[in-house]
Amino acid sequence: MKTVFMILVLCQISAGFIAAQEHRFDPPWNEPPQSAIRFTVPGVDNVPDLFGDINDPQLVVFFAGNQFMCVDALLNAFKKAYPCYTRVFAETLPPGILAKQMEGGSLTMGNLRITLKPDVYTAGKTRMDAMAPLFADTTAYAYNKLAIMVRKGNPGKISGLKDLGRKEILVAMPNPEFEGIGKKIEAAYIKAGGEPLKDRIMDQKVKDHTTRLTRIHHRQTPMWMLYGKSDAGPVWYSEAYYQVMIGHPVELVPVPDHENIRSTYIAGILKEAPHRQAAKDFMHFLKSSQARAIYRKYGFTTP
Repeated sequence: MKTVFMILVLCQISAGFIAAQEHRFDPPWNEPPQSAIRFTVPGVDNVPDLFGDINDPQLVVFFAGNQFMCVDALLNAFKKAYPCYTRVFAETLPPGILAKQMEGGSLTMGNLRITLKPDVYTAGKTRMDAMAPLFADTTAYAYNKLAIMVRKGNPGKISGLKDLGRKEILVAMPNPEFEGIGKKIEAAYIKAGGEPLKDRIMDQKVKDHTTRLTRIHHRQTPMWMLYGKSDAGPVWYSEAYYQVMIGHPVELVPVPDHENIRSTYIAGILKEAPHRQAAKDFMHFLKSSQARAIYRKYGFTTP
């Protein structure tokens, strides 16, 4: 009887340990703001794509989501350069979601409803061109390209985009409906293997569930890989570079230039920016050598 009891206890401890370990890679991966109480509970209460002060901010920036790794250093450096700004709020969600938030006037995440209007919005050139009438001023400030993120040791032996079409490879793929990178990756598939490769990954493999579509790839793709749910995922180079940088068990497989897609990131001051001077100051800072050095540190290239 005692032996059975001990086995049950050990099983419960083991199960609890395994369950706890299921959140060992959960974000936020940055250093959160200082506060009297930190109440981040992995898997329960965790909001890694909202940064800073949501109460009475002096500046609101909507960043293209894949820049999340830069935001801490960027906003801290901005505050030092412009000490008059102490309360800054930023979001790092997919640009398409941020555009819908701007159009509709609000976004709900969990039970939190946000109605703040951005002063500065950043996205890729294609989206910014489409939204051009909304901006008083724009500037290009960083560039990126594609890479493939794989699990440590590359067990799937992924050497390029064509390998993502293999039926046994579980692919984490940004959903083109929500994320601009999705269209870029589809164009890269065509470069690498023509329409048949794109159709195989984006149609056949989606139907048989060996391609899973993300809603926020800069979080889901690495997490699916870290928890063994995917073998590989095409991402922006900076995202794979960052996961390797912070010591997560993933690797970066480069995509050759002749198959790759380059992206230009542009920031724009909204014509209806609530904090116009703060927006101008931030835009000026974004073009500084200090800001560009921060982007280069995390795998981007800059003008």
